[in-house]
Amino acid sequence: MCIHGKTIILNHKGLLSFCEGCNLYHLIFNNIYIDFTPSELIAFQNVVENINLEYWETKYCGTLVRRKIPIQTSQQNLCLIFNRNEIDSLKELISFNIKNPFRILSVLDIDYNPFLN
Repeated sequence: MCIHGKTIILNHKGLLSFCEGCNLYHLIFNNIYIDFTPSELIAFQNVVENINLEYWETKYCGTLVRRKIPIQTSQQNLCLIFNRNEIDSLKELISFNIKNPFRILSVLDIDYNPFLN
């Protein structure tokens, strides 16, 4: 992790920064930290943009897990999984734009399991 990175963009799930000294992008997203060279970031952008969200949500619709959308990594035994809201937040970060940072939250934006006593 580089302490000299300059924040490019951030949202409620994470941030993307760039360090000119090491020429790396640093993505922190929820509990994931990844370093990218400029070409690796472009490749990752392409992977995330081309995910068929409907396919994965339909394929695992009968399961009880919240996260159903996988992103395979180059490490054979490691796969990152996300839900639709997380994918949307990830896309905002890696495409360098936040659609509307001051929009009013909807019920779906609140990631909380309510317990009614």
